[in-house]
Amino acid sequence: MAAPERLVFISPSDPPGDWERAFRAAAPEIEFVVSRGEVEAPETIDWAVVWKPPPGALARLPNLKCVLSLGAGVDHILGDPSYPKGVPLSRVVDPYLTAGMSEYVVLHVLTHHRDLPRSLAHQAAGRWTPFAAPRADETRVGLMGLGELGLDAARKLKTFGYRLAGWSLGRKAEPGVESFAGPDELGAFLARTDILVCLLPLTAATRGILNARAFAQLPRGARIVNAARGGHLVEADLLAALDEGRIGGATLDVFEREPLPAMSPLWSHPKVIVTPHIAALTDARSTAGQMAESMARVRAGGRPLYEVDLRRGY
Repeated sequence: MAAPERLVFISPSDPPGDWERAFRAAAPEIEFVVSRGEVEAPETIDWAVVWKPPPGALARLPNLKCVLSLGAGVDHILGDPSYPKGVPLSRVVDPYLTAGMSEYVVLHVLTHHRDLPRSLAHQAAGRWTPFAAPRADETRVGLMGLGELGLDAARKLKTFGYRLAGWSLGRKAEPGVESFAGPDELGAFLARTDILVCLLPLTAATRGILNARAFAQLPRGARIVNAARGGHLVEADLLAALDEGRIGGATLDVFEREPLPAMSPLWSHPKVIVTPHIAALTDARSTAGQMAESMARVRAGGRPLYEVDLRRGY
C-alpha cells in the first residue's frame, strides 16, 4: 500500500487546528503536518500550504508538487530567492476574502469622505461643530490595482455615486471606472484622485510606489487607504506629507514591519488610522476545498487554480 501524500502547513499567524479540520473534510486522504520551517522526512512532503515561510524552508522539500499561499498575495513567498522555481505556486481567490476586502475599502473610503476622524475628535473635546462633507458625485476615488479585489471594491463603491478611476499595469474595461494604465499615466491618475486606495500586488515595480513623489502629484489634502502590502508605502514620506498638510489623512492596514513596532509614530499620529492587517482574512472552511481542487489538478498532470506567473510575481 502506497504511503499517503503529506501536506506541510507553515504559518506564524494562522491557527493550524482550523486548517487541519478543513483539510480533513476537503482532502481526508492527505496527511496534515504542522511545521515552523523544519520538517521531519522532508522528501515525503508533496504539498505546502504557507504564509510567510522562513527563507529556505520550501527549498528543503525536494519532492514538492505545488505551493499554495494562504493569502491573495504571494510576495511573502517569492521574496525568498531560494524558492524552487520549477514548483507551481497558487494564490487564494476566495469570495469571502474578496468580500471582506471590499467591506474594508468601502468602510474607509466613507470614513475619509465623511471625515469621521474630525467628528470623533469633536466628540472627544465635547464640541458641537457641524461641518459639511463634499457630495459623493464630486469625490474622486482612485483604486491602484484592478484585479479580483480592486474590481469588486470598485463595483461596490459605485453604488455611492463616487467618481471612480483605476490604475493598473494593463488597461481594464469596467463600466463607470475610468481606466489609467502603465507608468506614463500614473501622474494623471493621481492628479484626479481625492481618496487613493492601494490594492496592488507587491512586486519590484510597485515596491515603494506610495512615496513623496506620488503624494506631491495628488491634490492637496488627499486621503490614503493602503490595504495591500506595507512594502508599497514609504512610511517616512507619508509622515512628512501628513505633517506638512499635503496628505489629509490615511488608513493603514499593512506595514513594512508587522506587528507594527510600539515606537512607530504611526500609532499616535492624529491623521492616521491603524488596523492590524485585518482587512481581509482567509477562511479555512471555504479555501481548503479550493486548495484540494488545485492538488487534484496537479496530481492529474494539470495546473493549479489561480496559478501565479513567477516572472511577474502575481
